Amino acid sequence: MTTTAPIPVAARAARPERLRYGALLVMMATSFLLVTAEFLPGGLLTDIAAEIGVTAGQAGQMVTVTALAGLIVAPTIGLMLPRMDRRSLLVWMAIGATVSNVVVAIAPSLPLLLLARVLLGGALSGFWSMSVTVAARIAGPERLGRAIMFTTAGTTIATVAGIPLGVLLSQAVDWRGVFGIAAAATAVLAVALRILLPSVPAEGAARLSALVETLRRPGIGLGLVGHVLVVLGHFLAYTYIRLALERVQDGGSVIPEGTVIVLLALFGVGGFVGNLVFGMIVDRAYRILAVIAPLVMAATVLLLIALAGSLIAIGAAVLLWGFFFASWLLIVNTWIGHRMPDRLENGGSLVVMGFQAAIMTAAAVGGVLVDGLGIASVYAIGAAVLIIGAGLFALAGRISARAAG
Repeated sequence: MTTTAPIPVAARAARPERLRYGALLVMMATSFLLVTAEFLPGGLLTDIAAEIGVTAGQAGQMVTVTALAGLIVAPTIGLMLPRMDRRSLLVWMAIGATVSNVVVAIAPSLPLLLLARVLLGGALSGFWSMSVTVAARIAGPERLGRAIMFTTAGTTIATVAGIPLGVLLSQAVDWRGVFGIAAAATAVLAVALRILLPSVPAEGAARLSALVETLRRPGIGLGLVGHVLVVLGHFLAYTYIRLALERVQDGGSVIPEGTVIVLLALFGVGGFVGNLVFGMIVDRAYRILAVIAPLVMAATVLLLIALAGSLIAIGAAVLLWGFFFASWLLIVNTWIGHRMPDRLENGGSLVVMGFQAAIMTAAAVGGVLVDGLGIASVYAIGAAVLIIGAGLFALAGRISARAAG
């Protein structure tokens, strides 16, 4: 049951009669470029390290500092810019990403690269945090999930095609040229955001106490803990999916490299399809999806270990896993948006902060667990964490219903 908190009068009055697909598409494209830029170093790591004169591990910190900056900016962006129109804020986030990519393209040293990546982390996290508020303004609260689908589709497409596209381009223009192209494309989108997005006034609740009050609402804090556990459980497993897939046997021998790539692509394909499917029903079914999705992901994680002897079964499990997880941000943002339509900025910030914290935690402990316990045990732990997350969402739903009723 949704919260009984009223939708602000301004939001009701400004509700459009039909979706502004141009605005939603430009948000999707911006999300695609931001996420692609975040993970580009993973595909270009050896080239970057060789030219800058550092180790691959040191160059890999470009991803770490991006996530860390995002973790800090997510809950504070509204506090730092409490009165700025949220359309303008998204435009400035795109400009920040443009500057970051330009600096990376010309940086002669690792410290300057890392500084530029901090700027990208802030821009990415700020965009994600405010995208729910802007989506609600574009689509209206009753179609919030459908609007969020476009932003999360951009993220999903980036995970499937963004990084391979970057690697492909680097063969023609080198890695600096790839970041230069990303900078140019993001600059164009900054202009498009300014032209196509409607004005979105700030909520007026930009204070630290508002975040605390948001967490204290019945079921919200518990649901956000569940969100962190779902993302943590997923990344404990997904970070080491390559190790898990290498256990798969094809006709008695370890599967070849090309087959591993196909299986990884299936995850992305499943995510893209799932995002479209859930986008059509999530506004009506977000409560049950928030419970079902983690349970299905837990089952696929366990199947990936239990059915290592069947290539077809593994392919089906990976496809189903991607189908549900790549849509998780869509599900949890819709859950937050319907639970507290008067606190979209705070809710969006908390969702992003939880996502980034879970990624960093998984990266910190996952390697230790894999080395100490083995891949099968880590996958079992990841499945258990996913199940606990689902249980917390079920409990959060009961608490919210009890408070509303």
